[in-house]
Amino acid sequence: MTITTRAAIARAPHTGWELVELQLDEPKAHEVRVKFAAAGLCHSDDHITQGDAPVRLPIVGGHEGAGVVESVGPDVRRVKPGDRIVCSYIPACGACRPCSTGHQNMCVKGLNAGTGMFLDGTFRFHLGEEDLGGFCTVGSFSQYAVVSEWACIPLPDDIPFEIGALVGCGVPTGWGSAVHAAGVRAGDTVVIYGAGGVGSNAVQGSRYAGAKNVVVVDPVAFKRDMAKVFGATHTFADARSAHDFVVETTWGQLADHAICTPGVLTSEIVDAAVQVVGKGGKVTITAVGKLGENAVHVHAGQMISYQRQVRGALFGDCNPLYDVPKLLGLYRSGDLKLDELVTRRYSLDEINQGYQDMTDGKNIRGVVVHDG
Repeated sequence: MTITTRAAIARAPHTGWELVELQLDEPKAHEVRVKFAAAGLCHSDDHITQGDAPVRLPIVGGHEGAGVVESVGPDVRRVKPGDRIVCSYIPACGACRPCSTGHQNMCVKGLNAGTGMFLDGTFRFHLGEEDLGGFCTVGSFSQYAVVSEWACIPLPDDIPFEIGALVGCGVPTGWGSAVHAAGVRAGDTVVIYGAGGVGSNAVQGSRYAGAKNVVVVDPVAFKRDMAKVFGATHTFADARSAHDFVVETTWGQLADHAICTPGVLTSEIVDAAVQVVGKGGKVTITAVGKLGENAVHVHAGQMISYQRQVRGALFGDCNPLYDVPKLLGLYRSGDLKLDELVTRRYSLDEINQGYQDMTDGKNIRGVVVHDG
């Protein structure tokens, strides 16, 4: 049975989010229909409305979401109606080449993230005669959505939906950028550029991995203050000040790692990151920049002479089916701060205000709480 759902969609760049009533189909094979309780306001969705994400428009926003399975299509084995779940913004089928070799973050079933089209070539959201997809084939800015069963991760009863939503993207992306992609180890010096919803978790991951110096660079005073809550040892408003500190505190050896997690990646940030790491140092790039702009311009001599590395990180190299439960376990034990990430809660009607607050540097992470 087709149902009606209220959702925030982006029709075109620079027009913000529009609240509409959509028709939502029943789930097909290996799909489930979810009633979302909470959705995280991640910067990746803002890239859509800023014209920096090459997506099919119009599109239903939201890729951080948690809720309850309402119904399931044929052949679904992973979840059942009534289950509480987190949606992983990259599915994990467990059988494709990346999944079967321990790289669930690159599952081939995530190939339609920018269109929201399902693997059979069809869509589940409809606005009149027009078909719409959900961002990352999730669409958590809708009260209800159809998602792949491979994107569903069980959410234990003792974890609030608002917390669960965050572990579908921002938390593992940041944490994993430090722990898995960068490979931070005890005694390391790490410089993190950008301390928002992703960067704050890179701070937590670095500290938990045993880094001696966790240095944060962010122009927003509120974010620098919060970075200390999450484990930063030193914070700076600009890259030059951080660089000078690293030179001094390491006696000129420079940092072991630089992790780039700003809202918008720029060539200036990448250049600063390359220069701040020393011999054998690694630069891990997690953020994305503006469409059409190349942020990585590094002279080969800078790489070769110090044997530096520059690499990208998708989902923080995390395996959703393993790492999401592990992170929730660290939250339970008090080793991972997740409640502190949620700066403010919004209704779906307030979604544009939520993103304005993010842009203004007022939030670490805003969360939409769906009615009902």
